[in-house]
Amino acid sequence: MPGSTTPLILAIVMGAASSAFGQPASNSQLQSKGATEMTPHPYVGMWVTKDGHIRQELLPSGRYDEARGTRRSAYQGRYEVRGNKIAYWDDTGFTADGEFIGGVLHHGGMLFYREEQVNRRP
Repeated sequence: MPGSTTPLILAIVMGAASSAFGQPASNSQLQSKGATEMTPHPYVGMWVTKDGHIRQELLPSGRYDEARGTRRSAYQGRYEVRGNKIAYWDDTGFTADGEFIGGVLHHGGMLFYREEQVNRRP
């Protein structure tokens, strides 16, 4: 079939599905936003696993910085919060998501708590 429109139709359907399911903006769309355009949300701050091994700081600028054990800034990237959902775009291209439920961040099969909620061992 000369001049097939199948790729164009597929691209349009995929774009419509992404919008219909409330997917977060693409990385390029987020990068075009200035830090001052980030919608305020109550989740800014340090989130840690119970054992304190993984520490994820959500910055007011829409960036995050995650430490693992003694490895500082193991992962960095952008995030976007919509309601109680969070989407991540790591600077290396990795994407992830999570959800805030009852003051706990459920992300990547792990539970994160506000830093002050976790009893730190000496």
